[in-house]
Amino acid sequence: MAVSQELEKLNLKITRINLGEVELQKEPTVKQLLQLTDSLNLLGFQILDDHKQKQIEKIKGLLIKKVQSAELEEHFSITTYLTKALNKDYSYISRLFSEVEGITIEQFFLLQKTEKVKELFVYGEMNLSEISYKLGYSSVAHLSSQFKKITGLTPSHFKKLGSSHRKPLDKVKSK
Repeated sequence: MAVSQELEKLNLKITRINLGEVELQKEPTVKQLLQLTDSLNLLGFQILDDHKQKQIEKIKGLLIKKVQSAELEEHFSITTYLTKALNKDYSYISRLFSEVEGITIEQFFLLQKTEKVKELFVYGEMNLSEISYKLGYSSVAHLSSQFKKITGLTPSHFKKLGSSHRKPLDKVKSK
């Protein structure tokens, strides 16, 4: 909605708008593009016109959506999932992601899963066994081990601390 309003202020006609994507009826002028960039930056948005960055955002979006579904099978394959979804070779996807983000896709995915575990803990919707199953861990011990490796806390210690250690999913990055 905010993006739409900013485009209207600059008399830019929208053909199609979806989350993260806008198609305009005609190319904006350089002046309009600069004004739009400034106004969107003030709102916390950025224009992604770089092909690599668009690919990275698509990868992140797919992985976040998958984790948020909390329906990961035990032997979920990031490789197969992204290759099918993006119709690209995984080695290219992986190299691109690591080059731009500074962490591997697998590390990003584990960080996302860890934040989802935190969310489910904080809301008290499920016990550790249920969370482990829903997020595709082979066992509660495996979830606990990864959780401690990433957060420095055991799941039970985290639960006692509450929500203060949670991050928004789009802000999750490696240390």
